[in-house]
Amino acid sequence: MPMTPGLKPNIRELFPAVDPMAAEDDGLEVVIDEGGPEIETSDAGEILRIEHPDGSVTISLNGKGIGEKDDTAERSREWFRNLVDEIDEGNLVSIANELIRGIDDDITSRKEWVQDRAEGIKLLGLKVELPGLQGATDGAPVEGMSKVRHPLLLEAVLRFQANARSEMLPTDGPVKVRNDANASTIQQDTFANALEKDLNHYLTAVASEYYPDTDRMLLMLGFGGTSFKKIYFCPLRNRPVSESVDANDLIVNNSATDLRNAKRITHKVMMRPSTVKRLQILGVYRDIDLSTPKPAELDAVKRMQNDQQGIAQESFNPEDRDREIYECYCELDIDGFEHKYKGKISGLEIPYRVTIDVSTKEILSIVRNYDEDTSDLPVARLNFVKYTFVPGMGFYDIGLLHILGNTTNAVTAAWRELLDSGMYANFPGFLMADTGARQNTNIFRIPPGGGALVKTGGLPINQAIMPLPYNTGAAPSLMGLVDNMVQTGSRVGGTAELAVGEGRQDAPVGTTLAMIEQATKILNAVHKRMHAAQAEEFQLLRRCFKEHPESFWQQKGKLAYPWDENTFVQALNDCELVPQADPNTASHTQRLMKIMALKQLQASNPGMFDPMVVDTEALKAIGWSNPEQFFAPQDAQANPPPELLEKQSKMMAEQKKSDANMLDAQTRAQSSQMKGEADLIKAQVEMAKAQADMHFAEAELHQKAEDRASRERIQLIDLAQNVAVHPYSAGLINPLIEPAMRNIQEEEQQSMGGIMPPNMPGV
Repeated sequence: MPMTPGLKPNIRELFPAVDPMAAEDDGLEVVIDEGGPEIETSDAGEILRIEHPDGSVTISLNGKGIGEKDDTAERSREWFRNLVDEIDEGNLVSIANELIRGIDDDITSRKEWVQDRAEGIKLLGLKVELPGLQGATDGAPVEGMSKVRHPLLLEAVLRFQANARSEMLPTDGPVKVRNDANASTIQQDTFANALEKDLNHYLTAVASEYYPDTDRMLLMLGFGGTSFKKIYFCPLRNRPVSESVDANDLIVNNSATDLRNAKRITHKVMMRPSTVKRLQILGVYRDIDLSTPKPAELDAVKRMQNDQQGIAQESFNPEDRDREIYECYCELDIDGFEHKYKGKISGLEIPYRVTIDVSTKEILSIVRNYDEDTSDLPVARLNFVKYTFVPGMGFYDIGLLHILGNTTNAVTAAWRELLDSGMYANFPGFLMADTGARQNTNIFRIPPGGGALVKTGGLPINQAIMPLPYNTGAAPSLMGLVDNMVQTGSRVGGTAELAVGEGRQDAPVGTTLAMIEQATKILNAVHKRMHAAQAEEFQLLRRCFKEHPESFWQQKGKLAYPWDENTFVQALNDCELVPQADPNTASHTQRLMKIMALKQLQASNPGMFDPMVVDTEALKAIGWSNPEQFFAPQDAQANPPPELLEKQSKMMAEQKKSDANMLDAQTRAQSSQMKGEADLIKAQVEMAKAQADMHFAEAELHQKAEDRASRERIQLIDLAQNVAVHPYSAGLINPLIEPAMRNIQEEEQQSMGGIMPPNMPGV
């Protein structure tokens, strides 16, 4: 179909190329009609750009001539056809026997790994186990012993799964489109945005199995340390599919270190007979009669999984059995399809995908597993992506089972000992004398407030029956050991609780960041590995879409762009598909802390940052996919909003009120100061007056004392005159006069500074 109305698929037929040299030789003059379209061609004569008279432009997006169809998809389908009908039957039998023998060797090489994985499933404690009733060999050999399991391993696995799902599977889709071109056009950006939106819609709505299947894969990744994703085109669903493969179902010899250098990779699939028949009808599998499938030989992991779920190990009805299919990715040298180098058979084994029915050992399909452009030296195509928790020493990696398995066993044993210790302390066993053994039973279960008849044979009951000497004194120390083991296991497994700041609001930010960084190092490393694996998964999904482009827009659903084969393939070529998760952010908490740090930097240096961009990223980090809905319109951003104006006027009124209150307070302070000074002067005046009054009182008192002394002296003079007139009375009067005179003299000395007055005559 032409891209522009009026153009044929091969537009060069409308405008044949003119050889300039031929025109010069013939003396012809080439005249270009100015009213026609202007055409830009490549060196090979392909039309790349057309400017039409109406101003519209038609351009080539994939570098090929306009109107030429990309036949990549058709050539891909032809190259990866089923070759089984073109190979001799005897050769097929030989290939099947050789591959099955090699697969059995691969299964044997990892037998111990399978057994450890089965024991680890039991450690999860997903099956309800009652205390032993009659004794058993599965951890409760004595009747009544507990079978409880500590949830240390289960908690670590669930925490990892919850955190990984929130980061790797966001609600708006896991894919982000990245265009590394330095000078991308507006049209390329439009295609990139539309491709990102439509791919996320595909993985969340069309391929509805992607999210729950990946969620289940993350659980097993945290548990066992290794999980796989298989990316392929499903002929039944007619679209690319990315499905998880349990590590137990992907058989690889443990001598391999990764998927690229593995000699043989076998995917064991349990497939319904009806599904096999559908694939035969579509021509994907060889159309041959297959006998009734044999019972599948379950390994230790499958048996343990069935036991934990409480389901039967196999179907009793042969018609209900699934067919066991081996899809083996290997290297073969097949007659008729030998590798040739420079036209000669080299004998090199080249990659194939061989599908074998295990029950009948019939090969159902043989397909090339390398691209046509690498046929000179074929390189195997990757069809699986390996997700790693912690890299191991071999092909299979380290998971929480290997990190916490022994600790979970030890804590489980300690828990059971504590529970059994409490049981024996409450219901102790006992020893009985043989004289008192003539009982109907030697098991006594006495209810509260009840009793039991015991025949002692005449012995005191405390001598006939003796309780066993259980030691329960070690319980506190054992409980402390349990706590220590749980804390150590949680720290090593990366599931420790972050006691950040210990509830303090003023905790230093640097200290908090350091504690979070230290506690999440293991989780961050695992997150980076998952990010790299998911990026590889999207690249394989992109390759699958390029080989089957029509499957993208033929699915139901509203697309953001009306894709066709050329535009879709060109968009896939121009853009890189990467995970939407940030490889440097392993949790939502870390993302919010980065946003808070960015906001702090913006507040400290407002001129260096664009607030719109910062707030947009902050809202996206919180979870809003369309943060622009919260921003004011462009014409309103220059004017302050009414709420801000109201707030500003309110602040101005409050400022004026505050200034008035301050002025009033200052006036009051000055008045108070002046009043205080007046009160001080008044107090000083009153004090001076009081001092003057006191001096006046003292002078008055002194004057009175002098007047009294003068009167007493006059009386003494009168008395002395009487003595002079009557000398015979001097002996009687002198004892009275002398003390009085001394008193008068002492008082005068005190008042006059100690100056003695002259003695009275006659005294």
